[in-house]
Amino acid sequence: MTAPPPDAASLHEAALNYLARYAATERGLRRILKRRIDRWARAESSGGGDPEATAQQAAAARDLVRGVVTRLVAAGAVNDAEFAAGRVRSLARGGRSQRAIAAHLAAKGVSSEAIRATLGDDSEGELAAALISARRRRIGPFRGCDVTEPAQRHKELGALARLGFTRDVAERALVMDRDAAETLISKARR
Repeated sequence: MTAPPPDAASLHEAALNYLARYAATERGLRRILKRRIDRWARAESSGGGDPEATAQQAAAARDLVRGVVTRLVAAGAVNDAEFAAGRVRSLARGGRSQRAIAAHLAAKGVSSEAIRATLGDDSEGELAAALISARRRRIGPFRGCDVTEPAQRHKELGALARLGFTRDVAERALVMDRDAAETLISKARR
């Protein structure tokens, strides 16, 4: 016996179960619910159900998704701005550049206005993130020995540039004193 087609109540319950474990954006939650409907439709089709009826039921369920997500947004269970703020803090503490964070948030479905509002212009935070990345890669103030070769400096600048840091931030991070760098990192991780 196959499962009944998804209705508003079962989709709402599935959404709440998902949100209990993970933070999500509106677009992300819609995608999760639509995948759930697609899994149901595949199971129904492979179980010998009528393909036309299954397609109609799946389309009807997909139409319900927007209403379910709208209800959760109105209830405050889904908030793109809070999602973005939490991800910005987490990713910056992990050494991600503002460019990389903006790309991550855009991929998760956060609007460009919300991304700009959340990121702001935190040059000290960007420098701290570059230092966290430099420490992870053991470059700049965290390398074991002093390197004055231009090729090595160029290689380290390239490593930070590929992570999305501007040249100015990368240069400031690479020439910083190790103690000052550690102080800035610990201040940023609070």
